Amino acid sequence: MKAMQLAAPRSPLAPVELPDPEPGPGQLLIRVHACGVCRTDLHVVDGDLTEGRMPIIPGHEIAGVVVAKGAGVERFEAGDRVGIPWLGWTCGTCEHCRAGRENLCDAARFTGYHLDGGYAQYTLADQRYCFALPDAYSDEEAAPLLCAGLIGYRSLVMAGDARRLGIYGFGAAAHIVAQVARHQGREVYAYTRPGDTDAQRFARSLGAVWAGDSGAPAPEPLDAAIIFAPVGALVVSALAAVRKGGTVVCAGIHMSDIPSFPYRLLWGERVVRSVANLTRRDGEEFLALAPQVPVRTEIEVFPLDQANEALARLREGRITGAAVLRI
Repeated sequence: MKAMQLAAPRSPLAPVELPDPEPGPGQLLIRVHACGVCRTDLHVVDGDLTEGRMPIIPGHEIAGVVVAKGAGVERFEAGDRVGIPWLGWTCGTCEHCRAGRENLCDAARFTGYHLDGGYAQYTLADQRYCFALPDAYSDEEAAPLLCAGLIGYRSLVMAGDARRLGIYGFGAAAHIVAQVARHQGREVYAYTRPGDTDAQRFARSLGAVWAGDSGAPAPEPLDAAIIFAPVGALVVSALAAVRKGGTVVCAGIHMSDIPSFPYRLLWGERVVRSVANLTRRDGEEFLALAPQVPVRTEIEVFPLDQANEALARLREGRITGAAVLRI
């Protein structure tokens, strides 16, 4: 099979040809049709996340079709269309797994980080962590739902019933969660990189009542804020923007250090919390909700051999919505 592989952090992905994988017990062999290019992929490639396997095939927003099953697979059949997310395996026996919080499993393995991912023609996946994809979406349209959508949805749930919602960093996850928030009757306030008028215009086209620079004061006190940009200083900005009792949700797997700030910004029962990965329940709930909204994924499609270009454009903030590789 053809694949794009990362041999070492901070190096370009290299085109390689590898033997087609064979499914083991409980695994599915998936013919990959599309794979989203996520900011977490950048953190893997750029060496921000350091506990993964090398070499590795990145990619964890995978849409494809089952072509073979390993022993003991009961959930899917050959020909079924499935999606594969970031969380790729858990022990199933620890306290977190038994409580339905498998996203916190200490032994968890992640797709495109510990397990070869979707920048390839074929990949393997644990049947437990695959989802049936809604018929309303093509493979390319569905791919961003599998991380940007799922993490955005979990973050929105963690924000509670906030009516005025601030979103910091208007990329793939934000453009999806903004649509869900508007469907729920919330007001969306979008914060972008300073001077990024294209992203601000995009946010307003998706129903944001206000869009401006990340350093701008909030036009209204926010009930909650979700931070997708991996910039620790935005935690301080968001705390200053939310009212007493408000919540700031840090949605990324990696963020630069949070600078010190005066206690008065946290006082008043404000809350800062992180979101880690996803649960299977998140996936089932969100993939059922997305067609009802209906969520529209804005995508820019690249062929597999242009994965480095897609990553570079994402790194530079030159992607509107989400980048997707067509395999």
